[in-house]
Amino acid sequence: MSVIEASHLTRSFSRRSGRAWQPRRRTRTTVRAVDDVSFAIGPGETVGYIGANGAGKSTTIKMTTGILVPTGGTVRTFGLEPVGHRTVVARRLGVVFGQRSQLWWDLPLRDSLELLAAIHRLPPARWRPREAELVERLELGEFLARPVRQLSLGQRMRGEVAAALLHEPELVVLDEPTVGLDVLSKERLRTFLRADVAARGATLLLATHDMDDVERLCGRLLVVDHGRLVYDGDIPGLVARVGARRVLVVDLVEPAPPLDAVPGTELVAVEGSGLRQRLAFSPSATTAAAVLAAVSAVAAVRDLSIEEPDIEDVVRRLYLSSGR
Repeated sequence: MSVIEASHLTRSFSRRSGRAWQPRRRTRTTVRAVDDVSFAIGPGETVGYIGANGAGKSTTIKMTTGILVPTGGTVRTFGLEPVGHRTVVARRLGVVFGQRSQLWWDLPLRDSLELLAAIHRLPPARWRPREAELVERLELGEFLARPVRQLSLGQRMRGEVAAALLHEPELVVLDEPTVGLDVLSKERLRTFLRADVAARGATLLLATHDMDDVERLCGRLLVVDHGRLVYDGDIPGLVARVGARRVLVVDLVEPAPPLDAVPGTELVAVEGSGLRQRLAFSPSATTAAAVLAAVSAVAAVRDLSIEEPDIEDVVRRLYLSSGR
């Protein structure tokens, strides 16, 4: 059984435009935030739901967790209709919204965790060891007794993650969990999430526009644009679909003329008077091994590296190819 299954999922909102003091001139328009989206996510999958701001990511998350009712189509979480079974579904999932807090603002973080344990009806023998694990792995100890309102954004987000994972949910849903965090805080959070989800065999659904989050955490991508699903697959498949190229960087033993005649490649840069040269190639047309063999036939190679396509550029190409 799928953990999440959406079929022709649609959500529309009515929006009024015009000046408030001229009600007769105001018009009402209908906007489809999510437009006929279908997908299924199985147990243990790590899925990135990505797109630009306003693409419909958060709206989908809210329907999946029972906060919003679909305008059309259906969504099932653990085989249940989320709105009608919110309590049952909530006990099996953990959610982090980057812009909203589930912690009590004026209480110490420790008290918020204890309250959440009571809400989930967790016995002390279960939640105390889990709390100790989260405190250690998320490095919460130094501010555990501090009111949430006094925490920095990075500290609060780590606390939010601990709150969402305290009851060891089968499904972890994260909506922009690293928004506003510095580089170090982001990496700490990603490292923990990757290890925790893998250790428990949990399912992860990550809604974000941060491509680094996706590359480090997700094995599958759902790309949404203007409410419509435009891609469902892995990163290599996305790269192949839009024709993005890899770059073989070769460091030569001695300077050589430009390597502009290597089959299946385009010479994109020559550096150090020919000591380093960059050759771009499409994975669908040739392989790194074939390119290296062709280079080695005309010049001695001292070292090499491969630069993968930038995921943000790949997604941008996908949007352009979809006509958006």
